[in-house]
Amino acid sequence: MTSSTYGTGSDRVLHLAGDPDAVARARRLVSSALGAGHPLHDDCVLLTSEIATNAVVHSDSGDGGTFTLSVSYAADWVRIAVQDAGSAHPPFGWRPSSPLDTGGRGLLLLEALAHRWGFIREAGTNNVWFEMHADLLDPEPVLPAGTLRGAR
Repeated sequence: MTSSTYGTGSDRVLHLAGDPDAVARARRLVSSALGAGHPLHDDCVLLTSEIATNAVVHSDSGDGGTFTLSVSYAADWVRIAVQDAGSAHPPFGWRPSSPLDTGGRGLLLLEALAHRWGFIREAGTNNVWFEMHADLLDPEPVLPAGTLRGAR
């Protein structure tokens, strides 16, 4: 695992056993790396939980394998990836869910919260990633017509 000073850009990598306890370890790594004060902390921890759970539940990682969590970040952006041991089918498929289902909403959360996300299937593995940008959290307010920015 490597790291550097918060705010200047950092990378962390963690190799985890493909068991349910690893999902909590993945969340803790992201939380620790970003720090609770990072503007993207909560959404990144949530989305990490989703993609790590998918690696354990839907890939060969959960059948005695492992997965790798990578976190790259700075003060205003985060990129998180989970590389698992692969699966027979692509990592994501649309499936209907009812309000009573206890799962099946990870893709919807990625769509709703991430700036960008995707997956790469290569050499028998799945690499699912997402990116978040803090500037999307606090866009500039819309000004009334005829108002100039910076004008007083």
